[in-house]
Amino acid sequence: MINPFQNDLRRTSRPAFFSVLTLLLTVFTIQIKANPSEPLATTLEGRWDVTVDVDGKPLPSWLEVRHSGTNTLVGQFTGFSGSARPISQVIFKEGKFSFSIPKQWEKGDKELTVEGTLSGESLAGSLTTPEGKTHTWKGVRAPALRSVAQSAWGTPIKLTAGNEIKGWHTMGSPTNQWIAENGILRSPKSGANLVTDQKFGDFKLHVEFRIPKGSNSGVYLRGRYEVQVTDAKGMEPSLDQMGSIYGFIIPSEMVAKEAGEWNTYDITLIGRMITLVANGKTVISNQEIPGITGGALDSNEGEPGPLYIQGDHGPVEYQNIVITPAK
Repeated sequence: MINPFQNDLRRTSRPAFFSVLTLLLTVFTIQIKANPSEPLATTLEGRWDVTVDVDGKPLPSWLEVRHSGTNTLVGQFTGFSGSARPISQVIFKEGKFSFSIPKQWEKGDKELTVEGTLSGESLAGSLTTPEGKTHTWKGVRAPALRSVAQSAWGTPIKLTAGNEIKGWHTMGSPTNQWIAENGILRSPKSGANLVTDQKFGDFKLHVEFRIPKGSNSGVYLRGRYEVQVTDAKGMEPSLDQMGSIYGFIIPSEMVAKEAGEWNTYDITLIGRMITLVANGKTVISNQEIPGITGGALDSNEGEPGPLYIQGDHGPVEYQNIVITPAK
């Protein structure tokens, strides 16, 4: 004879059992989704130094790809002009990838689109500008540039003195508007950019600059990473104003002086790590520069590079430029 109480227990236990089983299956499914057999992290992830062929002229660009959750690749891209732009999604399948980003400074009314193929440790593909022009490009993995030893500093090199320009050459515009007067490098109007003859790896740099109201300039470290120079008194810190690493790092505070007054930068660059003291205040403290600025001289981040001063964005003056290379 079956005990009625046992029947009640069995009837009660079955729903409970299936509830527990459902819960276990749900947890197991979540674990599978969180740890898929083919994980989202791919060999496409990371930073890439890119060179675009524009009518036979190599122009530098930069790409970063990273995962967001378990189903999406995102990133950022620096074209051969402008600053880094976020990529909302990188489509990647069977070694091929693509993405589109809104235009920035380019002309035209379309998005900038990039297509490419991953092959081992290199990339290659095509880029179509908002104007509808298509260019081919190639990319290699960007170096980490991590320092393993404390830098020892060499002899300071003064790059401004007297009434002549020594150790520099011009690039960009064929017109050289730069003038040296009493140790001041003066660009009275937009024209050529100024580039040092010598190249540098790690260094400490002292720069003094004076910029009129509404003007714009910049100092490219190794010819690749732009420290922004603007008339920015009273503005909020931002990615495109004084003290920023253009498009990448915002200074902790705005310390710009009035237009027409002398400002100072004291910069230490070791690998990708930068410390920037502006007008006596540390506004960037040992932060990593992810990649190159648009308008860089090249994307060869593993190599030494020159100092490069913008002279094509308006009038500006520089003095007491002293660089101390690492030994």
